[in-house]
Amino acid sequence: MTGQFLIYGATGYTGKLMARMAKKQGLHPVLSGRNAKTLKAVAEPLGFEYKVVDLAEKTLLDRTLTDMTCVLHAAGPFSTTARPMLEACIRAGVHYLDITGEIDVFEACAARDRDAQKRGIMVMPGVGFDVVPSDCMAAYVRERLPDATQLTLAIGGLNSTSRGTAKTAIEWIGRGTRARRNSKIVSLEDTPMREIDFGDGPKRSIAVSWGDVSTAYYTTGIPDITVFFEASPKIESLTNLSGFMKWLLALEPAQALLKTFIDLQPEGPTDAERQSGSACIYAEAENDRGDRISALLSTPEGYTLTCMTGLEIVRRVLDGQAISGFQTPANVFGPDFILGFEGCTRTDIPSQSL
Repeated sequence: MTGQFLIYGATGYTGKLMARMAKKQGLHPVLSGRNAKTLKAVAEPLGFEYKVVDLAEKTLLDRTLTDMTCVLHAAGPFSTTARPMLEACIRAGVHYLDITGEIDVFEACAARDRDAQKRGIMVMPGVGFDVVPSDCMAAYVRERLPDATQLTLAIGGLNSTSRGTAKTAIEWIGRGTRARRNSKIVSLEDTPMREIDFGDGPKRSIAVSWGDVSTAYYTTGIPDITVFFEASPKIESLTNLSGFMKWLLALEPAQALLKTFIDLQPEGPTDAERQSGSACIYAEAENDRGDRISALLSTPEGYTLTCMTGLEIVRRVLDGQAISGFQTPANVFGPDFILGFEGCTRTDIPSQSL
């Protein structure tokens, strides 16, 4: 393994977890962020080099990426931060990875495919819980049903979120539920709901604007894609807001107030919560004849898995396994990639009627 990589956003909840896990794995990232005091407090106990830079400082950012092989971008919300870091990576010829779950960010990265190919770099957003396990599951069921025209993905067990994830969810309020229909991303008039069995009986599940609405299409070519979350009181309350309330909460003053409230909450799940937590992903492919293939994937808790998959993809990039252009995890590493991580098991489900 040769080359050096940068973790940007190393002072955030997931960035700090990644830095700690990198240390345990014997990796030596350079840590980066915009706050010198907090960055030093993270980097020095781990013995890591650190570089202070704000994404708005274009010249300094370019200098920071000098001699880097890869950037693992962990600073959200990615709706704001992804573009300047991606542009810097393209200018510098540095591979770009991030842990976004935002549909628009995936689509913006896909739009830079040709530029990335010209620079000989890989652009792979979503190297964390979103979208590595679900992307691998989408590829798996598509492989077993090559003529599938509908893909359903569902995620269960996500009980705790970081502040960054919560802020991203707040930004989605005014956009409605998004899905892919006839190969295009659309906002649905009504939010689909269905019962999904994550292994312990059917659970009420609600369609959400999850990153696979974008990425699973590039991985599988399936034209109709819907993603569900196991229902929780928070998700249901957001889904059931009236059109007026969604419009009101999408306004800048309301967004600022909601994000201020989020900043008062715990930074994210505790170590104990992460160690005891788990998640489950359901994948279902169906063709026009009604043939259906489905499977379940059990995984560790989401933030833990994000660190595991993100660092492993960094390792592979440094080993020369990157493919230039916009890529998805399963397209590069295959549907069985996720099975290489401790705590990940996949189970086929016998065919059954909805």
